[in-house]
Amino acid sequence: MPYPFRFSTLLLLVVLCSFTAPPAKITVYLIGDSTMSIKQVKAYPETGWGMPFAYFFDESVTVDNRAQNGRSTRTFIEENRWQSVVDNLKEGDYVFIQFGHNDEVKSKKSYTTEDEFQKNLNRFISESRAKKAIPVLLTPVARRQFDPAGKIEDTHAVYAELTRSVARSANTPLIDMSKQSMDLLQAFGPETSRLLFLQLAPGEHPNYPDGKEDNTHFNELGARKMAELVLANIKSLNLDLANRIVKPQPK
Repeated sequence: MPYPFRFSTLLLLVVLCSFTAPPAKITVYLIGDSTMSIKQVKAYPETGWGMPFAYFFDESVTVDNRAQNGRSTRTFIEENRWQSVVDNLKEGDYVFIQFGHNDEVKSKKSYTTEDEFQKNLNRFISESRAKKAIPVLLTPVARRQFDPAGKIEDTHAVYAELTRSVARSANTPLIDMSKQSMDLLQAFGPETSRLLFLQLAPGEHPNYPDGKEDNTHFNELGARKMAELVLANIKSLNLDLANRIVKPQPK
């Protein structure tokens, strides 16, 4: 084989190898309640953690936040919100599943028994896998509730443990937001943790002229802190999704 031909062939191979196909586009679906959901402008500065979460990823990822205020696993299914996710799932997509806040309250219409809660979580998992998508379970994020000694209280103990149990039995990735957000609030302490929640004095914001004392829903800072916990777990769980996190640009 003549030298120029061999050289040009080698050069062509080097050039071809230098180009890699871009990753296939995927969607990360978020299903859950008000602590995760997108807020209307009239609710600001209330912010669901799914809102800042959407900006962590490169252009190959679309975050589709289907979480809704006040929903439990049961009502999310009954309103056909889950079916609309299933209908659009494709191979390689992710489904992040965080419920419990509304399932656990017996006085709410959204109340879901412990057995039904587990059954619904298993349904989300099995139907996601049937479409070759990857389900990820999350325990419910903590409320800002401290005892008189200043220790954070576990207000989701039962339904958080049910979620952990389903994750173990179904061999599903788990992000223990309940424990990790409790640890975060404990680190902030009873007073400083107010900075993470929808806590407003009268006249401080036009959406809440009479003020607001909300220990469940986050402001922008709190939502970002919760989203950062989820991001850290995506990395520590070694999910393939971690490879699609936006990388810092060199200066």
